[in-house]
This record gives sequence, C-alpha cells and structure tokens, in this order.
Amino acid sequence: MVLFKRGHRSLTLTRAGGEFLAAMRGPLLGIGSAVQQVRRATDRTTVSLCAYPTFAIRWFIPRWSRFYDRHPGIDVRLTTSLAPVDFEHDDYDLAIQVMGRGAPPTGLAAHRLVDVETTPVCTPQLAARLRHPSDMRAVVLLHSEPRPTDWKRWLASAGVTDFDPIQGLRFESLNLAYQAAIEGLGVAMGIASLVEADLAGGRLVMPFSQIRRTGGPMRLVYPADGLRYDGVRKLRDWLLAEAGRPAAPSDR
Repeated sequence: MVLFKRGHRSLTLTRAGGEFLAAMRGPLLGIGSAVQQVRRATDRTTVSLCAYPTFAIRWFIPRWSRFYDRHPGIDVRLTTSLAPVDFEHDDYDLAIQVMGRGAPPTGLAAHRLVDVETTPVCTPQLAARLRHPSDMRAVVLLHSEPRPTDWKRWLASAGVTDFDPIQGLRFESLNLAYQAAIEGLGVAMGIASLVEADLAGGRLVMPFSQIRRTGGPMRLVYPADGLRYDGVRKLRDWLLAEAGRPAAPSDR
C-alpha cells in the first residue's frame, strides 16, 4: 500500500495515506493524553501554571519567592497566554483567567482569586491636574489591546457619557500601558490588584475615588480531579491564601 508520493523536495499523501492518517489520528491523540497522565503521575514535584502575562509579571512573580520558601521541592513551570486554557488539550495543571462568577464548565473547579476593579492611574504630577472624570478629555489616555473597552465603561460608570475615549496611545499589553503611565506619558486604566506595588511606592496614584468592579474576577481554574497531585494541591492552597496578602516589596 502506497501512503505517499515523493516529489521534488516534497511529499504528498495518497488517498490511501489520507485515510490511514484519519484512522490513526484518534489513537495517536489518545497515546499523547496517556503520556501526559503518566508524566504527571510520576513527576509530582512539577506543577504547570498558565496565567495572563501582566498578571504573571505584576501579581504572581513578586510573590513567587514566598511559595519557594514554603515548598522548595516543588518546581512551578509558568507559562503566559491571553487565550483561555483548554485542559483537555493543553498541558497545564492550573490556570488563572477572567471568568464569570457562575459555576465553571463541567469537569472544572474554579475559585475567585482577585476581583477586576478598574480605575485610572497616573503619576502624582499628572494627577494634580485632574479634578473630575470629565478632565480626561484634556489628557492622553493609555489603552491596552487586551481590554479595549475599559475606558468607555469606566467613564460611563463615573457619569461621563458625552465623551468617546478613542484618542490616546495604544499598547499590546496592560504592563506596557502601566509602564507608560509611570513614565508620565498619560493616564492608564489600572486594575487595582495589578498596580498595588506601584501605588504603594508612589510611582502611580489614583486621581479619582470611582472604582468599577467588572462582572468577571480573576479565577483559579483546574480540572476537578487535579488535586490528587500533592504539588498541585499545595500551589492551589498557596495561591488562594496569597489572594488576601499584598505583593512583596518592590523597587521597580
């Protein structure tokens, strides 16, 4: 049976080859899943965690040393992504992502980690020019591509409905927008839990008292049967405990 034809620097599946590939795809995926399960069962000291890039940089990493102080034998493998984790196909034990407050999808467990509370942030010097949310018309707004509607929704919640905040600078991540705010380029829409170290250090301030809480908090998500691994359980418990604590001191 001929499965493929060889051409000049190329290989092409024959009809028989295509049928064979289709028939084998399911068993091969099953083998891959079995290998992942065996790896996890034998490598209990390694825990894989997926989180949003800015959350990893500004929330998890400043606290990471506290986990290692308590559990030096557990190796956390951190990956960042903006895409929701598909635990059936992605090789992660835990994920941190924005999710509604309702019940998680079947087969998953989810715990609230931190609320997504948005409010403008900027340098103290720029804040001195701001007295009312409508003053946003006169300053440069800093937008982040992952959360393009934050400014419009916050202004509406603050009673400013006659201003379409499309002007300003746009950045591919929240972290870049926050850094631009620290450098004095304009006003960013901050998520309180992600800028707490900058607020504590005086690099950023909140010029207004209006804080908007979104409907979807950051939640810790994992397969419902994932806690049979000791390392996963310990990291889960530590993350939930850390949710009520401030970040480690930073000189950033």
